[in-house]
Order: sequence, then structure tokens, then C-alpha cells
Amino acid sequence: MFYATDANQHGLAHDPFKAIVAPRPIGWIGSKGSDGSINLSPYSFFNAVCDRPKIVMFSSDGKKDSVRNAEETGVFTANLVSRNLVEKMNASSIAVSYGVNEFELAGLTAKTGTLVDAPYVAEAFAVLECRVTEILNPRTLSGEPALNVMVFGQVVGIHIDETIIRNGRLDMSLARPVARMGYMDYSEGSEVFEMIRPKPPQS
Repeated sequence: MFYATDANQHGLAHDPFKAIVAPRPIGWIGSKGSDGSINLSPYSFFNAVCDRPKIVMFSSDGKKDSVRNAEETGVFTANLVSRNLVEKMNASSIAVSYGVNEFELAGLTAKTGTLVDAPYVAEAFAVLECRVTEILNPRTLSGEPALNVMVFGQVVGIHIDETIIRNGRLDMSLARPVARMGYMDYSEGSEVFEMIRPKPPQS
């Protein structure tokens, strides 16, 4: 099958786009407003975009609380969603009024970052502390701004629970990271295999 996305006439029960772009890591974003309120929300549009320096990005469908807080304070945290925390991650996705503490709603412990004044999930196996570098709306083909808001943050500090370190590496079979698939589906990344990149032929 083929369909053009401007008409989006795919004939399926649900739009398959996000099912195709999968699995996607979940950006479990901790933030704090200028009023001192804290927020925790998961975003399925999230990824690392740079390694030197380390930069991550999350994209919000409209200007939600995490974006507002990142704009106001210039910092946020990104917390690893592991299989043992997935139900609490889902609980933190509830739509509530600004200022409601999702850490409390989900039964999680909020700790303040070491280098940034933003909360992180104390129970998470790994946490990235981030300072905002830019916030923007991606442009469409017509040049109009899309509805989504992209927040980029440079990672200035990393927390790692040493229980997931084995032989000098993070062992994802222990961390059991969870990713977002399409629809309401999730996957777990504990089945890991390794491939070595091929070397170019010798001239």
C-alpha cells in the first residue's frame, strides 16, 4: 500500500505513522516552574541528538507544562523509564492542572538535581540533568510553524544506579528500558545483541 500524507487516506483503523517510527525512547521529563511547583511528564518524541556536546531533545504537542517550566527556569531532567517503573510512568501522564505534583500522584520520590534546579526520579536507574540550549517550533513545507514545541537541552550531569553496571558497561538486560511503539503499545529493550561495524576494505 501507499498513501500521501496530505490526504492521509491510509484506510487503516488508526494512523500508522508513529507505529512505523518505533521504538522510540521515552523522555520522562522532570521540571520546575518559577513558582516552585514541580512536574513530571513522559514524552514519546524524545532522543539524543548530539554527543559532543551531549544534547537531548523532547517534543511537546503544544506548549505543555514541561515546556513552560523549561522556558521559565532553563533546566530539566530526563529520567530513564525501566520496566519496573513503567506503571508509574504511565500514572504520571495524567492530564492535570498546572502545579499538580505528578511525582506524588505516581508514588515517586522527587530529588533536586546536583547541577540543575529541577527534580528527578530518585528511583530511576539513570538520569540526565540538562540545561536548555534552545526552544523552537519545527517548520512545515509551507514555512508555517508546526504545533509541536521542541526543547533542546545540553546534558551537564548524569546519575547512574551502579546496580545496572556490569563489566564496565551499562547492562540493558538489567535496566530493561521501555520504549514507545505505536498506538498504546510499548516494548522492552532487555533482549540485547551486539554487532560490530564492518571495516572498509584495505586498499
